Amino acid sequence: MILFVLFDKIKNMKNLLRTKIIATIGPASDGTEKITELIKAGVRLFRVNSSHGNIQEHDQRIKNIRKAARELNLYIPIILDLQGPKIRAGILKEPIYLKEGEVITLKPSEEQGNNDFIPVDYTGLCRDLKIDDVILIDDGKIELKVIGTEPEKIEALVTDGGILTSRKGINIPKAVLSVPSLTQKDIDYIKFAVEKNVDYIALSFVRSKKDVERAKEYIKSSGGDIPIIAKIEKPEGVDKLREIMEVSEAIIVARGDLGIEISIQRVPVVQKQIIKEANLLKKEVIVATQMLESMMHEPLPTRAEASDVANAIIDGTDAVMLSGETAVGEYPVEAVKIMRSIAENVEASGLCKYNTFIPPDSYICSEDSQIIANAAIRMLEQTNIWAVIAFTRSGFTARLISKAKPGVPVIAISDNRAVCDRLNLLWGVFPYYMEFGSNFTEEFLRELDDFLVQNTFIKNGDKVIVTGGMPCMAAGTTNFVRIHEVGAQ
Repeated sequence: MILFVLFDKIKNMKNLLRTKIIATIGPASDGTEKITELIKAGVRLFRVNSSHGNIQEHDQRIKNIRKAARELNLYIPIILDLQGPKIRAGILKEPIYLKEGEVITLKPSEEQGNNDFIPVDYTGLCRDLKIDDVILIDDGKIELKVIGTEPEKIEALVTDGGILTSRKGINIPKAVLSVPSLTQKDIDYIKFAVEKNVDYIALSFVRSKKDVERAKEYIKSSGGDIPIIAKIEKPEGVDKLREIMEVSEAIIVARGDLGIEISIQRVPVVQKQIIKEANLLKKEVIVATQMLESMMHEPLPTRAEASDVANAIIDGTDAVMLSGETAVGEYPVEAVKIMRSIAENVEASGLCKYNTFIPPDSYICSEDSQIIANAAIRMLEQTNIWAVIAFTRSGFTARLISKAKPGVPVIAISDNRAVCDRLNLLWGVFPYYMEFGSNFTEEFLRELDDFLVQNTFIKNGDKVIVTGGMPCMAAGTTNFVRIHEVGAQ
């Protein structure tokens, strides 16, 4: 009953969607005016995709995002997505129609391709492939079978044809490739990310924890300290999910390449497994790729797409991501509005599990911290609480509370603006910047009350739970919790 009263109070409050929406920025959305529209529609994070465009274009996009965020007085984190060892077809003179049954030539080359050969940007192609290997192009729309290998070229039979255009992705599901986890392009973009102080780096095609650790070394050597989001899109990544999660700050279920590498049929089950494991280890999890794909060209999604978004939220994802829909689609703002509407309906439906008690994992947090977090959640079930106020210097306290899926909003207060930005990835967490006092005194509580009344939906007389780490809001620990009535001092 308490939850229904709360929902009635906050249902008209702006910016309280708990599931976070991520939009990929691109030619359809990279102007400041359009970015502002997307944020107002519900976007809380932007993804910059290094697979397309160049550093100069992405630099301007980052500037535009930050300008729009400042004008709206919101913390909007930026994810820079590294291309990783993604194999692509090169530049073609013109689109090529590949007919089933014909034999074509592929070769590593920077030359412009034509009807005689298809250039590929992977130099190890001829070394790593063998007879009968299957090559999938453009998310599996075109299928080839290797029938001949030479030192400088591959001969392949077209088994499923289609129109091939420049820079389409190539997958070779069962081949063991010698491609490194980080390319020189990725390393250059890591340096760019550090220079521009982006909030997260998404690492593509993660196969083991060593891939993540190597990326962290490059971030550190470049002078940065940027959290890594590991993209799970290879069978090796699924097999080593636990070890990858332990060294990553968050996870993306990258269903595009994942569906090619492990088969489409397995993706729904693997998606649910990844979400469950991420929540257990208290890691943020994002579901991505083709969520509202039809809205690339249509003003409304299919019923299946709406169900796909809803089911990801019911399963417990922290965020849902739009890719081509907002980067190059015809209806970027409409896609965000539809996604927000779906999420709002799911969150109010009673199907989501709120106030869950997750057992502590010694690798992630101490038992004491989890006990404090669970105590806060139990308080929500026993009294009329309007919000959890989580003081956090590192984001740790907010993450612990978020992962319990509390039935009330989590107002996360930090004295670090970079942490405020990153906190907007967390489910149900709404970040604010505030300088902390040196002690948790009655005077400080009065300052807190004034801050909450002036900046949030909280009113005098509302009861809130205050939690965090002491002394002085220590980072990396959660060791106190109390019920506080706003304005009662």
